[in-house]
Amino acid sequence: MKDTAKLPAPDPIAQQHSDQLLQLIFQTIEDRNGWLSFAEFMQMALYQPGLGYYSSGLSKIGEAGDFITAPEISPLFSQALGIHIADVLRQIPGADCLEFGAGSGQMAVDLLLYLSEIDCLPKHYYIIEASAHLREVQRQKINKIFGVQQNRVVWLDQLPNKFTGVIVANEVCDAMPIHQVLFEKDQLHEIGVGLKNAKLDWQTQPLTNTHLKSRCEQIHPLLEQFPYQTEIAMQATAWLATIADMLEQGGIYIIDYGYEASDYFHPLRHQGMLRCHYHHQAHNDPLILVGLQDITAHVDFTALAETAYEKGLQLEGYQRQSDFLLAGDILNLSQDNANPAFHQMQQAAALKRLLLPEQMGELFKVLSMAKNIEMLRSKSADLRYRL
Repeated sequence: MKDTAKLPAPDPIAQQHSDQLLQLIFQTIEDRNGWLSFAEFMQMALYQPGLGYYSSGLSKIGEAGDFITAPEISPLFSQALGIHIADVLRQIPGADCLEFGAGSGQMAVDLLLYLSEIDCLPKHYYIIEASAHLREVQRQKINKIFGVQQNRVVWLDQLPNKFTGVIVANEVCDAMPIHQVLFEKDQLHEIGVGLKNAKLDWQTQPLTNTHLKSRCEQIHPLLEQFPYQTEIAMQATAWLATIADMLEQGGIYIIDYGYEASDYFHPLRHQGMLRCHYHHQAHNDPLILVGLQDITAHVDFTALAETAYEKGLQLEGYQRQSDFLLAGDILNLSQDNANPAFHQMQQAAALKRLLLPEQMGELFKVLSMAKNIEMLRSKSADLRYRL
């Protein structure tokens, strides 16, 4: 993990931006009797209007930002995903697509181009984006490709009451605010953020949140050693429960990095898996560079699968990203697109990043869920038995 002392210093404008957000967080901590849960802190650090990491105009995605997502690596990712999506859309004529957290808009563009090519466009392509800045980036990119008069892509400010079609969340759950909990053999503590010498500081207090405590009691038997610190994503499971209720017929694809419970709560991970990304460098201190860096946590796919089951969804598959993309014919797609030698070299490099286990192929997983449809491709190299 990167030594934070070696991270590049922010420029004066970025530092001023961070200082503004810090002052707001300081005041909020004082208003809350000196303590914020980490979930509340993470919410402000990432999503505070105008100041949070995802709400500002700072570059985030791509070479000029802090991280690169799979759709930015190659259009082959979105095309292979598009084959999965087309299987669902063909079962529901007139269905829509809904993408959460569309980032730069690259996946939306590549999906729509490919679905048009295979004559399987959704009636609408809805996007729900928390960042006003990213929404504008998406709008400009989509309008550049499809024209300002296009009406297929629609940005929503809130979830529809009912939805039929395909829902996609690529690297969304990892950025949802999480609680940090310290398990001791006979006690539970929540780790939050306070102030010490006019700086942010970790502070621990007895866990009092009823819902969080109930979840911790479910996790406790899985732990083999104490003390054990970990992240618990209450917001991610609540979000999935909401969209499960909303979905009348269709499929849900959650693509992210993470583990099933047996790996998530492994003794080797007793210090948690919180990660920060700044200028393509990873470290584990979220209390620095506030508003200037991404903060993420690995996804507990077992918790999501249990929520899906409780809400009446069909759990269709749990795959490594490599197996999901192979089931989406990514290798055949790469052959169809292979032309000049230089392009072939770029494509080969992209495939390695997307498929190899030491790259994204194994750490990233895909959880496929459905209501009143089938997802046969999601059963290829299926790992549901591990959930």
